[in-house]
Parts: sequence; structure tokens; C-alpha cells
Amino acid sequence: MTYRRPDAVFLVLAAACLLATLAAFEPRLTRERALRDVLFVVDVTQSMNARDMTVGGRPASRLDHVKDVLPKLLSTLPCGSRAGLAIFAERRSLTFIEPIEICENYAPLTEAISTLTWRMAWEGDSFVVQALHHALARAVNLGVDLVFLTDGHEAPPLPRSGIPGYAGDPNDVGGLILGVGGTTPVPIPRYDDTGRETGVFEQDDVQQYPRRGSLPSADAATRPGYHPSSDLDGETDLARREHLSALQAAYLQALAASVGLAYFDAELGGEAFLAALSRHTEPRRILAPMGVAWAPAAAALALALFSYALSALRRHRWRRPSSPTEATGRPR
Repeated sequence: MTYRRPDAVFLVLAAACLLATLAAFEPRLTRERALRDVLFVVDVTQSMNARDMTVGGRPASRLDHVKDVLPKLLSTLPCGSRAGLAIFAERRSLTFIEPIEICENYAPLTEAISTLTWRMAWEGDSFVVQALHHALARAVNLGVDLVFLTDGHEAPPLPRSGIPGYAGDPNDVGGLILGVGGTTPVPIPRYDDTGRETGVFEQDDVQQYPRRGSLPSADAATRPGYHPSSDLDGETDLARREHLSALQAAYLQALAASVGLAYFDAELGGEAFLAALSRHTEPRRILAPMGVAWAPAAAALALALFSYALSALRRHRWRRPSSPTEATGRPR
């Protein structure tokens, strides 16, 4: 009895079948994943109606720009991460979706984002720094980090004493302040009670001077307009431009630094956002199963193609004439 070597094509096909069978069992490996849990807080005050942004190449308000960008930012986070949604107006935030898993709840999250409107605001004022402090406290309670989206327009303006101190621990929450808006001051649209646009805010429609009720700055007495009984802040040096609005990037950078956050321009895009969020938040690490069926499936496909090529090469060799006589059919 003579030993016959197995055919190479048969061996390759057999290996392909084994790998395909292995892929059918959907093998999984366990690996560590870094997830992010974030509360997104969106500014819905009236300055966010200023139209100095674009969506799809068309002019759009800052709030409409946020509604376009925020779903894209969510999509950059890995599945298993959790996101909550809140708005802010006046001096506090209001959470209406507590953090939930992103991928399973992407549709309801993005639908909720699409419904954001300035009409959700319960007051016309915009105390940005106090709303940020409130949102930080809310994030601490929820055990998540914070992304705060705003143009930084304080209405009325901050007191001359500057940014008030934060009572919490800046190390308790990580995250970002996302700046939204153009750098050139633009008018703020005005609406009536029915939501109909009636024009823009004029100089006399808004408070042009800093907030009252706080101690004046140390140099208040040297400011134009200072009066020891009626005007401790000295307001006459103001340019009376509070009825216009622009992204307050420098202010938001200082504000972010005062509470342990980082500043990020929302215009920089999703990948840059994810990189910034990764640098300034603590991940929640879990061991998660990862499907690797694609690996044996791809190898099986490659081997099947190789066996086909090998078989075709053999047929080509068998058909090729072994001598000039076989090629012409005549002896030389």
C-alpha cells in the first residue's frame, strides 16, 4: 500500500471550513473599555437665538447649531457610555434626561435634542456662571462629568468684582465648556409671547450695567460714573453694547479654569471633541466582551479564494503543451 500525499487544494479548503465553523460560534474575547458618563447642559437663553452660525451651509442660530452638532458629538462616544441632557436659563440648570446608555438610546436622545428651544427658558436672565455652578453640583449628584454648551453671554453683565468663587471642589467633576457663537457682536432676535419674531433687542431693552448687590471692585472709585451712594460700580464707561452678542471665548476660558474644566470650541468637530473630553474626564473602565468572529471569517474567505486560485493555476498548467510537437501537432 502506497502513501498518497493529501491534495493541497483539499487541505486549504478544509482549513477554510474549520475557520468558517469557528466564526459561526461567534467567539468573544474580554477586554477593558474606557467609557464616558456625561451630562450635557445646553444654554437656551435668548442670546442663543443670535444668527451667526451655519447649518448645512445656511445661516442658523446658535441653538440650531447646537442641535446639529450635539448628536454628532454623542456619536463619537463609545457604546456603553452614558449621556444626560439638561438646559439652563436664569441661574440654574434643569435636567430632563438623566444619564442613559448612548447606543441603545441614541434615537430618543437625538429626538430630545431636536426639540430644544428658547421657549423652554423660564426666565429671561442668563446668569451663566451661577448656572454652571448649579450644573456642576447636579453632575456631582449624578456621578458624571459635565459638558456645558453656551455662548457665555451674561445678562445682566457680571459685577465688577468678576467671576464669583465656586463653593464646590473643582476636582469632583471633569469636563468641558463648549463655546458656541461667532466672534463678531450681532443683534439678538426678539419674540413675542406667541413665538413670532418681532425684531431685535435695542440698547434700552436690556440692562447695560453690571449686576447690583455685590461688593464693587477695589478700583471702583476710579471708574467713570462712580458715586459712593448711587453708583458703586461706575457704569458710564460701558459701551452700551449688551444688546449685541458674541461668543465670549476669553471669559469662558477663565470660567472653565475657575471650576476645573477645560474650554473647547464647538466648531472644532467630533474627533477633536472626543480627544478633549478624554483628556479632561475620568473614564469608567469596564471589562466587556468583544466579538472576534470577523477574524476567522475573514481568514476562511481568504483561504477559499486562495484555493480557487491554486486550482485555476493547476488547470492552466495541465492545458499548457509540454513540447513543441504537442503545440503544433507536427514533428519538426
